[in-house]
Amino acid sequence: MALLQSPLTYEGILELFRQTDRKIQELAEQVKETSEQMKETDRQIKETDRQVKETSEQMKETDRQMKETDRQMKETDRKLSRLGSRIGELVENMVKGNIVEKFQAFGYEVTQYSRNKLFNYKKLGIRGEIDLFLEDGDIAILIEVKTTFETADVRAHIERIEKYRRYTEATSGDKRRFIGVIAGAVVTEEAEAFAHQNGMYVIEQSGNAVEILKPPKGFIVKKW
Repeated sequence: MALLQSPLTYEGILELFRQTDRKIQELAEQVKETSEQMKETDRQIKETDRQVKETSEQMKETDRQMKETDRQMKETDRKLSRLGSRIGELVENMVKGNIVEKFQAFGYEVTQYSRNKLFNYKKLGIRGEIDLFLEDGDIAILIEVKTTFETADVRAHIERIEKYRRYTEATSGDKRRFIGVIAGAVVTEEAEAFAHQNGMYVIEQSGNAVEILKPPKGFIVKKW
């Protein structure tokens, strides 16, 4: 026997409308929430893309800086190589320029010379190098060569001679007296005056030759 359906009433129809409206509102909320999530996802994607681009730019800048550093290091190496070659040329010019005869004209009977004379005594922590070493019996002339000589370089050579004095006394008892000389392609006026004040000769390049600069009046050579 079939069940009889209750006839729709006015209140029933209103309830159906309310239920339908509620579901529409819920669906609208879900759509809105989904839309917000999509917007947030899009924002995150854009932010990630921005960060990737920024990181890429930073990597490019780092690479550029590394290349620039490498270039500067190569340039420094090239300058150092050129400087070493320049110093070698100065020493060679001094030898070819009859520096021995020029010191002989100052009264020194130079009998032999050596280049790049190394000394090292670990016990006292003494080490160094003499660019050009001229020998004259009981006198030795210690020459330091630089492309440009400044006052600080003169002080450094004085310290080098004093260290060599201590080295010889500790290792060989060498009683020779040492004379200091500075030599450069360019010697500042201050360096020249300071060297002469400390009893040292000054050699400066002149064209393809080298000359011992005339010491000032009253100059007395110092012997270590």
